[in-house]
Amino acid sequence: MTKSVKMYTTSWCGYCVGTKRYLNSKGVQFEEIDIEQQPEYGDKIEQATGGFRTVPTVEIDGKLMVNPSRRELDDALKA
Repeated sequence: MTKSVKMYTTSWCGYCVGTKRYLNSKGVQFEEIDIEQQPEYGDKIEQATGGFRTVPTVEIDGKLMVNPSRRELDDALKA
């Protein structure tokens, strides 16, 4: 079953670049959403994190993970 994966990023985020590279290396298709270009998504992240616009935030099948580790990504993708 294919997972729905969204990644909330900014253009200047080094961790975002690394996370994108990792997901690409695993062959994971994802939708990238730049929260500076689409600020309504930044508001969504703020609500989920208690007031922070932390990137990367990755959403896998509706579950938000703030700046996830590779292990967290792997576990969520396997679930």
